[in-house]
Amino acid sequence: MSGFSRTGVGVAIAIAVAISLHAQSPRDELHVCHAGSLLAAFTQVEDEFKKQHPTVAITDTSGGSVDLVRRFASGRLECDVIAPADHLVIDTMLKPPRLADYTVVFASGRMVLAYSAADSKASALTVSGTFTPPASIPMVTGKWYDALTAPGVRISGAHPFLDPGGYRAHMILELAQSHHKVPGLYNALLQHYQINVADPSATAPPLGKDFNFQFTYEHNAARSAKSDPSYRYAALPRDIDLSDAHTRYDVSVTIPGLGIPGAATSVTIPASAVEWGLTIPTNSRHRELAIAFVASVIGTAGRASLSANGPAPLVPARVSVPDQARLPLQLRSLTAAK
Repeated sequence: MSGFSRTGVGVAIAIAVAISLHAQSPRDELHVCHAGSLLAAFTQVEDEFKKQHPTVAITDTSGGSVDLVRRFASGRLECDVIAPADHLVIDTMLKPPRLADYTVVFASGRMVLAYSAADSKASALTVSGTFTPPASIPMVTGKWYDALTAPGVRISGAHPFLDPGGYRAHMILELAQSHHKVPGLYNALLQHYQINVADPSATAPPLGKDFNFQFTYEHNAARSAKSDPSYRYAALPRDIDLSDAHTRYDVSVTIPGLGIPGAATSVTIPASAVEWGLTIPTNSRHRELAIAFVASVIGTAGRASLSANGPAPLVPARVSVPDQARLPLQLRSLTAAK
């Protein structure tokens, strides 16, 4: 009897511990991986989502979109939702090895040229118009690119193999050459391009100190201008700023592939309008929660957050005709096939 009693006590203790652990920890979890340019908007969406789902623990990971996708594909990062800064990252990198079935395009923006009013090297930039955002944004004029190719000038940007912001900057350099019809302009600009160190824990160096110019997303530039009175940004020609979904941009970049079985050694991504995409990976362990979260992003709550923080929401979100058939039923009414 004594042996049976000890066993019974052990079982009772194990049950009590299990109940205690269950009570102390959330029942569900969700891993959201997204571009750094979506941090402000997604933080707000996640806060609202947790109010509606108080038992869910959200693990948020932001960074360079291509870097996130590579870490996910290699098994070093769990993602139930992936939202890169370029929807083509899903189409060209995740779909071929069947890590994703569909792409939802849900936000748009454009690239601008940022600089500091306190930087003597930036004073050579020719622009027209006043800087009173969001009502008025100056436009680069004349041979604006001469200021970027002057001796000692540095153009800051992300690594094109890790971040769409980086390869979009390179696309802009190439588009500037064709738009302005200046032979050798791409190489001249590229010689001044300085890659930022990809360290999310580090504070980004201020404009006018370690670098003089930066091609960046307009909503990020607008946020920086609110906190820094010397921060400025100017609009680029429409043929260059990657803002038009109806324009065919005749440039592309080729970057290394995912490095996993079934994936191509390299991937060519054509230039397109600045549009953010998202998907739920095929191996998501928390699919129902992921569907609910995506519904929040492309629904009323997400649209409000994007409108407040940028980038601009697409209403409704867009999918291709083949992809719409693969969408979860809960998301079809929130999207339009085009």
